[in-house]
Amino acid sequence: MKITVLKLGGELIETPADLAHTAGAIVTLAASLQADGGALAIVHGGGRAIDAALAERGITPRKQDGIRLTDAATLAVVVDVLAGRANTTLVAALNAHGVRAVGLTGADAGLGLSARVESMAADGGATVDPGLVGKPVSTAQTALIGDLARHGYVPVIASIGADAAGALLNVNADVMAAHVAAATGAASLLLAGGTAGVLDASGATLPELDEAMLDAIVADGTATAGMVAKLNAARAALTAGVPDVRIVSGRDGLFSRGTSLRPHALAT
Repeated sequence: MKITVLKLGGELIETPADLAHTAGAIVTLAASLQADGGALAIVHGGGRAIDAALAERGITPRKQDGIRLTDAATLAVVVDVLAGRANTTLVAALNAHGVRAVGLTGADAGLGLSARVESMAADGGATVDPGLVGKPVSTAQTALIGDLARHGYVPVIASIGADAAGALLNVNADVMAAHVAAATGAASLLLAGGTAGVLDASGATLPELDEAMLDAIVADGTATAGMVAKLNAARAALTAGVPDVRIVSGRDGLFSRGTSLRPHALAT
């Protein structure tokens, strides 16, 4: 069974209207995949909700290239928001629309087994310690995703990881989605957000990216913050053998408008 992994940006599930719209689009996508003998797995973030919850606690959000720098207090908020309200609300909405959704985090059955990221490149060539940030490892066990899919369920995974000792780690949702896609041998990875794919300097959607174009839009600042994280995750998925990787709009109801990064276009 071929799985399509859909990553949902937090902006797509932020308000009741957003949630209803996104749930309706997922119903259509899941039905289409099932008709072709495939299945759907979802990974979600919740950046804006996390920022709001941090603000309520007087904590200033800090990010580097779209990755949230995470101390212990920030991690507690991330877990509360993602594994709690965001995941449960999304799962409930999907079930209300007829999708047999099951809520998970990367801590479940070791599917998001992660190692702590010790350092990241920062502006000017310096490095920064991102704190309690994780990156899934190749020994993570993702069999649960396939087991659920074969029984007609849609896994909905909050992007929380855990290390070998059981300590929770904040994993960027694009990174988690690329990991899940690679580890399950997914047919497609769709990274859905509030914009229609990757935009050029004039704001127009780039229909396809090759490696040189990807590097160029990062280097010249056209791609910033969260888009840099998406592009890095997309490249990682392609390198790991996912044949179809797209950065798409979550607003069009079809997850279809956006930018393709394909093996024939992106050298690895």
